[in-house]
Amino acid sequence: MKPYQQTLQWMFSQLPMYQRQGKTAFKKDLTNSIALSEHLGYPEKKIQTIHVAGTNGKGSTSHLIASVLQESGLKVGLYTSPHLKDFTERIRINGKPMRKNCVINFVKRNKEFLEKQGLSFFEMTVGMAFDNFSKNKVDIAVIEVGLGGRLDSTNIINPLVSVITNIGIDHTQFLGTTLPEIAFEKAGIIKQNTPVIIGEKQEAVLKVFEKIAKNNNSIVTFASDLKTDLKTDLKGDYQTHNVKTAIASIRELQEQGFKITKQHIKRGLLNVVENTSLLGRWQILKKDPKVICDTAHNKEGLYYVMKQLLALDYEDLHIVLGVVSDKELDGILPLFPKNAHYYFCKPNIPRGMDELKLHQSAQHFSLNGTVFSSVKKAYKAALKSARKQDVIFVGGSTFVVAEVV
Repeated sequence: MKPYQQTLQWMFSQLPMYQRQGKTAFKKDLTNSIALSEHLGYPEKKIQTIHVAGTNGKGSTSHLIASVLQESGLKVGLYTSPHLKDFTERIRINGKPMRKNCVINFVKRNKEFLEKQGLSFFEMTVGMAFDNFSKNKVDIAVIEVGLGGRLDSTNIINPLVSVITNIGIDHTQFLGTTLPEIAFEKAGIIKQNTPVIIGEKQEAVLKVFEKIAKNNNSIVTFASDLKTDLKTDLKGDYQTHNVKTAIASIRELQEQGFKITKQHIKRGLLNVVENTSLLGRWQILKKDPKVICDTAHNKEGLYYVMKQLLALDYEDLHIVLGVVSDKELDGILPLFPKNAHYYFCKPNIPRGMDELKLHQSAQHFSLNGTVFSSVKKAYKAALKSARKQDVIFVGGSTFVVAEVV
């Protein structure tokens, strides 16, 4: 096995990786993140940051902001998770993924401490990102929250602006079962005297944000109040929300003295894929038949995706569907159309839901189709069955999309 693969295998095995294992990987405090920061010489204090949380759209919003900042001539770090194809996608500078030998060297240099402290995969990855951005002297770094906010490993930074895209029901086993409970966790990224951009004004959580912002002397801006006709190259109707959130965040940076012009904003929004290499957001993989994939995986995200999917012109619709085992199926399956051919499958991770269980649950909602033991087999069968005038949609989980892009 090559050194890079050995390094990743070691990282995955230290303490479970949340995206693969689920609940056992969740930490209850920031002790480890603070200890690693101290060990590395507080790299996050040497860089300027923007912190992005939210149930849906935080990845796209992070990429949109990073793209605009790159267009303004800044050296921009971007930390996101999970990755689709390779681990290094999580840590980018001006769109270029971290070099594999830098991953190897970071672990080699710090292995003794990482083992002794018992850091999880996510904790050490966040430390690696801060260390990499600091050593490369980025002008600013956009940091996406992994899960929640208050207890997330990224939440040791003091950003120039905190961004919360929206609140939806997801990860209830960690964040709570109601919107206000989840909002409280996300609002944990709000810092003293730091402006906050909220992507969508939602009545159910308004008081939570206003109270926490007031306690921190933070001014709140609701991006959904913004009027703009600016477009992005990111496909998907839901991107209109993310564009507003990104523009509101950039305006806040302009207020703080960043020289970002209207032209930088316009170009940044239109060149996200080229500037930051974002994948898996209403991505068209093939034509005749048209194949679309999207990483939306919860109720709010899938609502927009299914609405857009059903507005397309096609003869037959084929859906390659796989989910993770902790997904609340009663919330998402009713959103899927009954008049489609389904190819049920299990993403290739320990946390993937068994394809037979998914098939069984789907039948309760009159979603009928065939069961496959892998995403690749399901996708291959869909391609074989579909005619030129048909549409194939691949989704349900980031990990399903990762296997086809």
